[in-house]
Amino acid sequence: MKKVFLTFAFTLLSIISFAQNVWTVDPMHSSVNFNIKHMGISFVQGRFDKFDGKVTTKGTTLDNAEFSFVVQTGSVNTGVEMRDKHLQSADFFNVEKFPTMTFESISITKDKNNNYTLKGKLTIKDVFKEISVPVTFGGITKNQQGKEVLGFQTTFKVNRLDYNIKYDPTGAGVAKDVDVNLYFELIKQ
Repeated sequence: MKKVFLTFAFTLLSIISFAQNVWTVDPMHSSVNFNIKHMGISFVQGRFDKFDGKVTTKGTTLDNAEFSFVVQTGSVNTGVEMRDKHLQSADFFNVEKFPTMTFESISITKDKNNNYTLKGKLTIKDVFKEISVPVTFGGITKNQQGKEVLGFQTTFKVNRLDYNIKYDPTGAGVAKDVDVNLYFELIKQ
């Protein structure tokens, strides 16, 4: 009997340890933001208002997690309608032809200080490139409705010219590098 119980316990632990958790973006508590230098003297801030994504984890950390995100390019919002329409045009995102930007993870690693580096494929317009970004894992807790939520954030730079966003290629008026700040809270499904 003891042998049967131990076998059952080890089997149950194996199932639990290999169980996958799927977390989906909570748009009410997440944001996709950017800053870009303008005229070399100031910055324009913006965000994308429509995005979705999921993270698949094995356990309660980001170890071996898989990430997948989609941003609707037509939802770009800088607070200035005329500028937003220009950003939606072929000069920038060309939303008619390329309505989304995507990110699919390749791997995630943790260093000895418990800092994560996420590597994946970022696709903007007709270009996809591998990027590596630092990830700060906020942890897992329960929200007011008693559902488990996971939080993380990342900040990194993207050279817009690498993704065929060629307006002002000198970078004199609109800088080449864009600072990206992502804050995500995801709900366990």
